[in-house]
This record gives sequence, structure tokens and C-alpha cells, in this order.
Amino acid sequence: MADFSLTTVFVAPVAQTALPSSGSTQNLTAGQLGLFRNDYSVATAGNIAAAPYFYIAQGRANTYLLGSKRSDKIKGCPSGSGCKSNVTEWYKVAGCGTPVNQITDITGFNVQCGDVVTLTLRGFSSYLNTLYFNGLTRSVTVQAPCCECGADPCTTVDESALIDLFIDKLEQTAPGINPDNIGLTKFFTFENVGGTILRITGKALTAYGQPCDVAAFPHEYDKLFFRAFVYSGPATTADFIVSDSCNIVATATTVQNSTYATGTSDEIKQLEKNNYSYQAGYLKHLYRQMGWNQNFESYVSDGTVYDTFYIKFRDYDAPTSNTWGDYIDEDNMVIIAVPKDSAFETALETALEAALGSVAADNTCATTTTTTSSTTTTTTTTHG
Repeated sequence: MADFSLTTVFVAPVAQTALPSSGSTQNLTAGQLGLFRNDYSVATAGNIAAAPYFYIAQGRANTYLLGSKRSDKIKGCPSGSGCKSNVTEWYKVAGCGTPVNQITDITGFNVQCGDVVTLTLRGFSSYLNTLYFNGLTRSVTVQAPCCECGADPCTTVDESALIDLFIDKLEQTAPGINPDNIGLTKFFTFENVGGTILRITGKALTAYGQPCDVAAFPHEYDKLFFRAFVYSGPATTADFIVSDSCNIVATATTVQNSTYATGTSDEIKQLEKNNYSYQAGYLKHLYRQMGWNQNFESYVSDGTVYDTFYIKFRDYDAPTSNTWGDYIDEDNMVIIAVPKDSAFETALETALEAALGSVAADNTCATTTTTTSSTTTTTTTTHG
């Protein structure tokens, strides 16, 4: 059976600071998010655990034939036993609005005067994997500077001069619009650090334009990551996919891994679009002409970073064990996106923990990540 849940997405408006303290679902204003007991009275951190079950509901601007947007019945067991719980998963994902770009340092050049040396870059992202077969592979070959007359031909070359030769080649571009003519500087920056380090930094991905078409789905969960190899001799097509190519003459160390941005306003907007039809009684599709999208409402604020809560649960009224029949019950997923570190997040999390038990973010926002090299692997992880 496919791992699919009937998903409802709630996005808390940035202006909301607290849960409703009175009224019922019909009293919710457009966008207002609340928790309600089985009798549709307001649920609070003090009374939600005692309720047979509760709902999550949000007011809509267009209530014609729809009413408020509402989850199905949810019941947790914060004490761990003694109640009928239908919750199977309950977790939180912290919003990390700023992705980290990969940084790789190439050091320890074991190159002698006059040697021919090649640097191969292999870059991957959704964009690069589409533009090129199996990602971007590009090699540059240089000849190390000659030694001065009378010097020992086996002398190790000046590293700074060799790094400058590589950078000159890496930053070259060719005219034309063929993908093979796209310069590496579109995706990477190259630096000579202290005369001993060739530093390669992945650039932030180019954001796709956001068209004025709600039916378009431009957001893509993507990041750029790459590998670098420096070896003696000219480039050979046979070695492009071999990560341990022979005759390695320098060490490539990834000092910072790239990460995905999570909880961005673009991502949450995409979640709203992806799951819109499951909560629409009619006009379920999104159209280019806005007049056809009267039921679609978005409460995402551009530039806001969101933490997201996930609750996966079975049908509360279903039998405790499934039996073979004409169908198998489908479970439900509720996703609640709230502005990160807001007063409303604190209020909501407190109430949900009273009903479902404690929750902690499954992720942390990385500042510096795992360090790896072609010869050794160490970890120097710092999280913010």
C-alpha cells in the first residue's frame, strides 16, 4: 500500500499571537487558527487532554458551502497509556531560512616542476542533473611552472603559482549558449587562500521566478553539492565517475557541507498548493485566471520562516484493527506552519504537548557541517 496520508495544511497568520479563548469554530475570523474539543468548545492546555478528542480548525474568508477548515478527530495519550489514541506520528521540523553552501579546500599539492596536472569538478543539483547527464563534470588541465635554470627538476612547485594557474583556467568562459559553454563561475567561486589553499565554494542556487500564476508550482527543494579531484596527467573520460582516481596529487577536504533551507515562505506556499484540493468542496483545481480560484486562500507572509508541526493519525472511529475488505482505511496528516519563535508558536506548542506529549525539533539549523577528505574523515559539527 502506498505511504500516503490525506493531508491538511494550516498556516498561522503572522498577526495571530494567541489561541482563541472563547467561542467555537463558527466564530473564527478569516485565517484565525484554533484548537477545539469534541463539543466544539475551545481547547486549552488545561482541558485538551481530558477531551475524548480534539479538532484543529481555521477560519476562512470564503465560507460559502465550506465553513471553517478543520482536521478530523485527533486523540493522543501524553501519559502513554489508559486512553484511546489514534496518533501514530507527532514531530516538529525547525525552520532554517538560510541554506549553507558547500566549501571545499584543496591542499597539500604534491606536484613537481613541469608536471601536467588536472582538476576535475563534479557538481550535482536538480538543475545540474537536468542540464547535464549525471550532473556537471568539468576538468581543467595545467602544466606546473618550470623551475629556474639549474634548479633540481624534482623540486616541488610553488603552490601559490600553481593555484593561480588553476583559478585562471577554472574561471574561463566560452561564447555560446550550449550547456558546455556555461562557465563554472555560474556555480562556484575560486580563491587562493594564503598561497597554499585552493578554496572552492558553491554558490547559492538561482531562485526560479515567481510568476503571477497561482497554478504554477515553481518552488523546488534543492541544493548544490560537489566533489573535486586533483590528479597527475591529462583529463580522461574513464575516471569521471571514479571517486578514488589513481595518481591523486592533492587532498580535497570538504570543510562545510551544503544544506537545504527549510520552512521558507516559498516552501510553505508550495505545501498550501499541493494539498489545497483535499480541503476544497468544489473548485478543487488551481487555474491561471484568479477568478476561478475563489476558494484558494494563502496565509503565508513572504520572507517569514516557519516551524512546522506534523500530526499523523488514523480514523478515530475506525476499528482498532483493519480487516481485509473492499478498502483499507487511509490515515490523516495535519501540517501546521507557524512563524518561527513567535508567541503563537509557544501557545500552540504548549497546548499540543498537553494533548500529545512533548515534542522537539527533528533537525537543527547548521552553521558548519561535517568535514570529509579523500584520505581521512573527521567531524567538526557546530549547530545553531
